[in-house]
Amino acid sequence: MAVMPSIKSREVKIVQDIPISKTLQFWEALKQGKILATKCRKCGKLYFPPAADCSNCLASDMEWVELSSEATIETFTHVVVRPTTFQQEKPYTVAIGKLKEGVRVLAWLTGFKLSEVKVGMKAKLVAKLTPEGRPTYEFTRPE
Repeated sequence: MAVMPSIKSREVKIVQDIPISKTLQFWEALKQGKILATKCRKCGKLYFPPAADCSNCLASDMEWVELSSEATIETFTHVVVRPTTFQQEKPYTVAIGKLKEGVRVLAWLTGFKLSEVKVGMKAKLVAKLTPEGRPTYEFTRPE
């Protein structure tokens, strides 16, 4: 059997400065333990992650609203074979949860044994800082 000719690519590592001036309030709120979305003042559409402009009615008149933490898990996956940039992490679970405001959030799911994770279960969305001081959010066990 003939071997298909190929060449190896170089390892790619990309680090960029991502402008956050239009979503700075979101990142600052995470540091304070709050999770914000944006809501269009014209049509009322809610956006998470926050958007600076409304893709529904094309307005740029957005307001910040704090989200509840109550979520229902709609789907999840357990990641064992991690991407290169997550190799230092233990295998983890990522879930999509629907908040009571109707927006869906993709986040890590922590505080559960994998055998406990079920579609339809309740979870709490919390803001946190990583050990490196980076603001983020994740689903955890409700209190």
